[in-house]
Amino acid sequence: MVQAKTWILKQHFEGFPKDTDFELKLEQLSEPRDGEVLLEAVFLSVDPYMRVIQSKNPSFPVGCHVVSRCGWRTRTVSDGSDITKILADWPQDVSLSHALGAIGMPGLTALYGLEEVCAIKPGETLLVNAAAGAVGSVAGQIAKLKGCKVVGSAGSDDKVAYLKELGFDQAFNYKTVPSLEEALKNASPEGYDCYFENVGGPFSSVAILQMKAFGRIAVCGGISLYNDTTPQTGPYPHLQMIFKQLKMEGFLVGRWEHKNDESLKRMLTWIQEGNLKCKEHVTVGFENMPAAFMGMLQGENIGKAIVKV
Repeated sequence: MVQAKTWILKQHFEGFPKDTDFELKLEQLSEPRDGEVLLEAVFLSVDPYMRVIQSKNPSFPVGCHVVSRCGWRTRTVSDGSDITKILADWPQDVSLSHALGAIGMPGLTALYGLEEVCAIKPGETLLVNAAAGAVGSVAGQIAKLKGCKVVGSAGSDDKVAYLKELGFDQAFNYKTVPSLEEALKNASPEGYDCYFENVGGPFSSVAILQMKAFGRIAVCGGISLYNDTTPQTGPYPHLQMIFKQLKMEGFLVGRWEHKNDESLKRMLTWIQEGNLKCKEHVTVGFENMPAAFMGMLQGENIGKAIVKV
């Protein structure tokens, strides 16, 4: 019998998550049957990245590395239907942890939000909030590669400095600017063609007013809303959206799953060429999963937050 450590949600969050909302348990796993594999976590995130340590499934030989949505656990038995191999020609000089970041779901989210939802074009201006995070930082860099002007908003001076290192044309700390409206106008007086939305709430209400006619908004997340106990209300942007003829579309990355292989290869090439930079915020130790999760929600990370088991 193989043992696995697993974090469970002891109770649903009321407001911001607390340590007492989580419980660490020890679980006994059965031996893999025909067609099954035993996975061991190497890096963990919202999507755990794992390696196969025992296999009775020829599609996943022992030692191969995969991505799986198995939850916060050190080991799991899988029939292979819920796991995906990382790129076969993964270079040795690129950390496998990037399969959870720029060469994984966050990177694909950034790419598809720009290409499929915004249909961004060279010469356009992009606004990204939560721009120093795993998705926002990649979205801004991809837009620069496509010949766009990029403005980023982040929640600390260190994050703003990081955005400037990445080549963002303008960046500001939304927590310290006297007026968000003025900060957005100063960064791009002519307005914004595209807006990559990660935050929601009051930021979104102000940003929509700065969009150009026929602007496109890709709604990826709403981190300012996730821990609300009372739903936020208005103001309501409908008239601005009508008169400016704006397009606002929510999306989930799985819609374009059929493009993933080609897309991941493109982003891996950009990393190897030095055109896409990826910063990671690494927490060591499976026992620290809840702390890493809560730290991410509080904006402690620059780049992708992961846990090294």
